[in-house]
Amino acid sequence: MIDDMGIFRTTVEVAHLAVPAERRHLTGVMVDTGSEYNWIPRPLLEELAIHPQRIDRFLTADGRLLEREIGFAMLYAGGRSAPSIVVFAEPGDLVLLGAHGLEGLNVRVDLLQKALVPAGPVPAAAA
Repeated sequence: MIDDMGIFRTTVEVAHLAVPAERRHLTGVMVDTGSEYNWIPRPLLEELAIHPQRIDRFLTADGRLLEREIGFAMLYAGGRSAPSIVVFAEPGDLVLLGAHGLEGLNVRVDLLQKALVPAGPVPAAAA
């Protein structure tokens, strides 16, 4: 759906890479092509036994510098699935599906249909 400010939101499912059948649903996830990574609430990632792998730094749109732990999870959205980087979002952080998630899923935002749709053929090198 697109809210009053024109922000596209969707439903995302998240799972541990080793246990893809145990998915958790997140509704109202903001699709943000300006954000590189996917921001998922820490409690949900911990519930799925997804562990942080490193700490990355992020520059917010309002100029703040944040440090957050990141890990790896299986994401499901737009009828597709893909392993992806996830940020352990803290209270007050937005929950986002970012560019890496969209590209990994090979979907794009269709504002007319208000949906994630297949992005088409994936570019490949010529032989």
